[in-house]
Amino acid sequence: MRRAYGMSSTSRSCATPPTSCATLGSHAGALRRTHLKPFTPVTGNTPRSKRNLQIQCRDFPKPAFENEKSFKEAASLSSAATALPRPQRSLRVAIAGAGLAGLSAAKYLVDAGHTPILLEARDVLGGKVAAWKDKDGDWYETGLHIFFGAYPNLMNLFKELGIEDRLQWKSHSMIFAVRESPGEFSRFEFPDLPAPLNGIVAILRNNQMLSWKEKIQFALGLIPAILGGQDYVEAQDHLTVKQWMLKQGVPERVNDEVFIAMAKALNFIDPEDLSMVCVLIALNRFLQERHGSKMAFLDGAPPERLCQPVVDYIRERGGEVRMQAGIRRIETAPDGRVTGFKMADGSSLQADAYMSAMPVDIVKKLVPEPWADQPFFRKMDKLVGVPVINIHLWFDRKLSTVDHLLFSRSPLLSEYHDDNRSMLELVFAPAEEWIGRSDEDIIHATMKELENLFPGEIKADGSLAKVRKSHVVKTPLSVYKTVPGCEAARPSQRTPIPNFYLAGDYTKQRYLASMEGAVLSGKLAALAVAEDALERAGEAPAPSLNAAQRDAKESAVEAPPVAV
Repeated sequence: MRRAYGMSSTSRSCATPPTSCATLGSHAGALRRTHLKPFTPVTGNTPRSKRNLQIQCRDFPKPAFENEKSFKEAASLSSAATALPRPQRSLRVAIAGAGLAGLSAAKYLVDAGHTPILLEARDVLGGKVAAWKDKDGDWYETGLHIFFGAYPNLMNLFKELGIEDRLQWKSHSMIFAVRESPGEFSRFEFPDLPAPLNGIVAILRNNQMLSWKEKIQFALGLIPAILGGQDYVEAQDHLTVKQWMLKQGVPERVNDEVFIAMAKALNFIDPEDLSMVCVLIALNRFLQERHGSKMAFLDGAPPERLCQPVVDYIRERGGEVRMQAGIRRIETAPDGRVTGFKMADGSSLQADAYMSAMPVDIVKKLVPEPWADQPFFRKMDKLVGVPVINIHLWFDRKLSTVDHLLFSRSPLLSEYHDDNRSMLELVFAPAEEWIGRSDEDIIHATMKELENLFPGEIKADGSLAKVRKSHVVKTPLSVYKTVPGCEAARPSQRTPIPNFYLAGDYTKQRYLASMEGAVLSGKLAALAVAEDALERAGEAPAPSLNAAQRDAKESAVEAPPVAV
């Protein structure tokens, strides 16, 4: 079984890079911009002696993604909350879970004139982007998180909060470690051209990873997706990536060189397990937008630099955020409606409407008995979280590699990013066989793999860079495992229970299990609550939305067709 890591070297204040399984991501802080060296692009045609990069961090200008159709649609969807008529009475909406989905739902509910009460069981914000400080003041996180240009709702959220400057953008490149040559990298450089031409040129210019014959075979395999559009994409949900490749005659080396890393980055699992619909949607998002595949890292820990500004926004507008406020059960009336949340401390919380923004595995455990046999809730049994392990290693020296995300394509490491300090953050996936192993075993396996990747800087015996300290964070059930057949199991934000709603990256929206999907699901759930409140009060919300807002709302739950 292949496994993957993500790795990040960071400074005093850590951030995270995309939701992915195996990514090495950058978390930079105040010291990040010191001692910069010139940036040297490397392509597949660069002499082999020049491909062992020694590059320090450099930030690039924010992409002009405001001109993209997807960004404008997301902006229209955000404005729909404020465009709705003000309610005659503000609803109290209890929301369980202060991850990105719950924070987003609460933010857009206050925009619509309602009063959210956001409940978080833990003492830290962020859910799957949570992070903690150790006794030395260093951050360690649940996972690595990279922010893409193809995340329009998340980019709009940054803009709406006035914190766009907290994203540190990197060069428009995709970098892969050369498995046969440790310390060597192959780079796909995207030129400043319209999409999908920039992606095509980037692929054609790199001849180190795939031969011309393999590129042609891969392109031919994609033709049905290009011509078939959305109907074709949705029809592939019964196939794994590996099965789809065999069916389309795509060479095995394309899987080894590209799809192993992509599958782990998208969902922490291998191509043998991942649904092909996930890859087709991702390819579409990254290839159809000029800035879609550009990447940025947050300039600090997500709870402080992203989640806290949302909390401040909510509280300033009358909403509540309660920490260490876990839910024991959902209480219902004989007709199935929710009457309250029974809290972990024994108290009960009553509201006008209720929402779960918790992970799907927790939601399934809390589904009340009267709801259990309803098809809407029963179909969620198909959705199961995947285990993930996040690893942090602090070394006694600065490590010199690449100031970017790097796909390692090794049995353990899938992606990594280096920064100005000597902390590496790695994600270990698939992790089923390792989630019960000791931290010592996991770190030992990690060091052996790092030695294979960077033999000039790291040795498993510690004879080169030495590990000063480490943290291992285990998440037994993370994002839902996107295996074939999952699309039909994903629920909408509205449920059959009139006063109960769902938010979360597992719910139906076009961006699958990602930070973008979580934010979009929260926005859609908030709009559902606000619209239903108006309808119950005898006001129809639709006329208050303009055509762009209505179109954005309709398209938000539909995966777009592949456009290459």
